[in-house]
Amino acid sequence: MPKIAVRMSIFSRRIGGGGIAEGWKGQGVGRPQSRMRRCQVFGAGQRYLPFPSVRNAACAGRNAYNQRVVHLLYSSRLRRAGHRAVVLVLSLAATLSIAVHAPAQATAETDASAGDRGSILLVLPFDNDTGKPSLEWIREAAAEILSSRLASAGFSPMSRADRVYALDHLGLPQGFHPSRATSLKLAETLDADSILVGSFKIDGDEFVAIGQVVDVPHLRMSQPVIAHGPMRDLISIFDSLAWKLTRQLDPGSSGSEQAFVDAGSSLRLDAFEQYIRGITESDQAERLRHLQSSVKLSPGFSPAWMALGREDYADQQYEQAAQAFAKVDPSSADALEAGFYGGLSLLFSGDYPGAETAFGAVARVLPLAEVLSNQGVALARQGKEGIPFFRRAVAADPDGADYHFNLAVSLKRRGDSAEALTELTQCLRLRPNDTEAQAVQRAWEGPAATHSTAPSGVASSATNDSANDSADESGDETGARIDPLERIERSFDAVAFRQAASVLNQMEAARLAALSPLERAQKLSSQAAGYLDRGLLLEAERLYLAAVAADPQGAVAHAGLAEVRERTGDTAAARKQATLSLKLEPSVEAYLVLGRLNFAAGNLSEAKQNAAGALKIDPSNRQALEMMRQLEGGK
Repeated sequence: MPKIAVRMSIFSRRIGGGGIAEGWKGQGVGRPQSRMRRCQVFGAGQRYLPFPSVRNAACAGRNAYNQRVVHLLYSSRLRRAGHRAVVLVLSLAATLSIAVHAPAQATAETDASAGDRGSILLVLPFDNDTGKPSLEWIREAAAEILSSRLASAGFSPMSRADRVYALDHLGLPQGFHPSRATSLKLAETLDADSILVGSFKIDGDEFVAIGQVVDVPHLRMSQPVIAHGPMRDLISIFDSLAWKLTRQLDPGSSGSEQAFVDAGSSLRLDAFEQYIRGITESDQAERLRHLQSSVKLSPGFSPAWMALGREDYADQQYEQAAQAFAKVDPSSADALEAGFYGGLSLLFSGDYPGAETAFGAVARVLPLAEVLSNQGVALARQGKEGIPFFRRAVAADPDGADYHFNLAVSLKRRGDSAEALTELTQCLRLRPNDTEAQAVQRAWEGPAATHSTAPSGVASSATNDSANDSADESGDETGARIDPLERIERSFDAVAFRQAASVLNQMEAARLAALSPLERAQKLSSQAAGYLDRGLLLEAERLYLAAVAADPQGAVAHAGLAEVRERTGDTAAARKQATLSLKLEPSVEAYLVLGRLNFAAGNLSEAKQNAAGALKIDPSNRQALEMMRQLEGGK
């Protein structure tokens, strides 16, 4: 039956003197790596369940939002994804048993179709063999494009943030050029199944990109694949290379090259260059300048908006950050993070209703404690009831002191003094040195204490919120209030979010496996149609192909695949799929595809018959009516 894969590995491998640094190209002598503990990296695409480890220490750093974060260090072979995610992820995994009683046939089909798509990929920046320093930005651009296309094709590439963080804590510079042996060692250290390496050069008037797949378990490298074309087509060149590499990773892949190319066709090259420079520049002002240029040149480019939001948030420009996060594609991998930090930005800028909406959208997908608690804070700031959300936060993470504190404050404000003191006591049990909670406890237990029952802080500014939070962080008792504000959770536990999201994806895959072939094909076709409506042809094609594999007699999947082929310019395949769909079951969609193809080919009588067929099924269909109007007007 379907199972969630549980994999355990380490990021604290003991590497002998020189270790992974051996084979550097022009990077000098590597530092000794033996007996050094490593900070853990959890890849965005990894599907591991979190397990507690032993003998952990911590190393501090700052995330993309300039927040101080602590990364756990482990000396055992167990990997921990984040304590706050354990309860949620394991509960999600437990509920998976509801959907795992699939027929053996369905399970076998799902496992076979997955193939190597579940493998973890590490895409390294390509080597710049042009001899031109001005083209160094393409090194990172190659990794960005390939990772994006492979993710859309169903693979699990590690994110750039994970890769950069891993290199940093392995003692490697961000721009190092690994040899073949070093690449294999790096991939093994990061627990990647495959890595993609490559280079690019200028050959006359053409830009040439060369890529290879490194099979880590078998320690071998594939034959190189090449894509080339004029420099102005750089994005489509790497899209084509991604398709060729996909076929090496999964020889059974039936996706079209044009679908890969079309995935990046709407992005301007100059906007993409500005984005890459914006995420790689060391100077913060320069990063902002490049990212602002990117979104100006290509307003629909979601990754640039995400990066710009991070920069604005780190600079405490909360209104601008909220606007940037709001423009992140809700179907992208960054959507949950954008929703969380968009909610924080709205909280700090005083837009409490907007913050409530933002956190609510995230909570509907992943009800993590920090999200639920912040949703409660947004409600409390409006003078509304936030207690149900604080209770859910406490249930999701009973060891979160701030969640007990927030529940205590809201209960006290409502007049439930006894339960409020119980929750405050629990907060202090978990965090004995919480000076604000200590002062509040003394005030609440004092015989002469008087407490306001009106919602506190509804009119408070974002500055007051920050001051209230900072008082606890600094241990300054002067920041305590008899009727304090609920605390805002500022930290985005990306590990927990990715871990829980991954389990949700696997739960969905298990549910699909439990369906009959017909039901599974219908579900996949419905998901594919949503991608097709948004113009995401690569994702739509993958799901339609899966639907056809589940049920070859499914007319809807063939009709959808016909439209994908039509949009990618493969008219012969589009005609074939639409004709097959009509043979299985007449549909408006299949008739319209054939009608458009016949109209473009000048076969007006056949196009008119197709339009008539569509109108017979749906007399009010606008596309069919418009097609008939044009055909009759052209007689």
